[in-house]
Amino acid sequence: MLLITFLLAAGFIFIHLFSRYLPFLENVPRSRLLSAAGGISVAYVFIHLLPELNKHNQVLDRSIQSGAWKFFENHTYIVAMIGLSIFYGLERMVKTSKKKQQRENNLDRASKGVFWIHIVSFFLYNSLIGYLLLHGEQETVTGLVFYFIALAVHFITSDHALREAHKEMYDRVGRWLLAAAILAGWAIGITWKVNENIIALLFAILAGGVILNVMKEELPEERESNFWAFAAGLAGYTLLLMLG
Repeated sequence: MLLITFLLAAGFIFIHLFSRYLPFLENVPRSRLLSAAGGISVAYVFIHLLPELNKHNQVLDRSIQSGAWKFFENHTYIVAMIGLSIFYGLERMVKTSKKKQQRENNLDRASKGVFWIHIVSFFLYNSLIGYLLLHGEQETVTGLVFYFIALAVHFITSDHALREAHKEMYDRVGRWLLAAAILAGWAIGITWKVNENIIALLFAILAGGVILNVMKEELPEERESNFWAFAAGLAGYTLLLMLG
């Protein structure tokens, strides 16, 4: 199982490093393949991510013994909402910075300071995804493969959004850091098992981030997504999860 998780981590790394060479990312209207990928990501959120979030909520409920953790009893969903708000705030910060750069410096990207805040946030996000390859709810090879498929297509679209925001800075620095984050999270998973309460809270923040990123990439009107391809991706991946 360790070898399989390493290969899947390597797959995530490959996507971060080479997704920029996928030609269909620039298409407007979106290619059917990218719309299908959006459907897969949405299915992952509702069929896998939210039920897993509920499991983490139950973990917290069982293990809370002291006042320090009492606030989080039955509040994992609030933490997920906070995670969504954090990533939404990051997106607004990037867009505001990009507009300011265009107006003042005639640059079509966010400022360097905003770039680093954005990349550090996604570094932590990716590290947790890498860690969960080893310590998530996926206890079988099939479960790991489904986890990989959903997050692989999610990474393709999120990489595109990051590249749009930061241009050459993302290709020169950002994609390498996000690839390293996957490996770092996987390596931490081998050497150290993080307290399950902390993982539950971090997972909730991750869930909020995934939900926001999936929605913002697939639903905006200007994307001109192909509904039938989206629906096919959603239905097909849902069926696979239910059969698995």
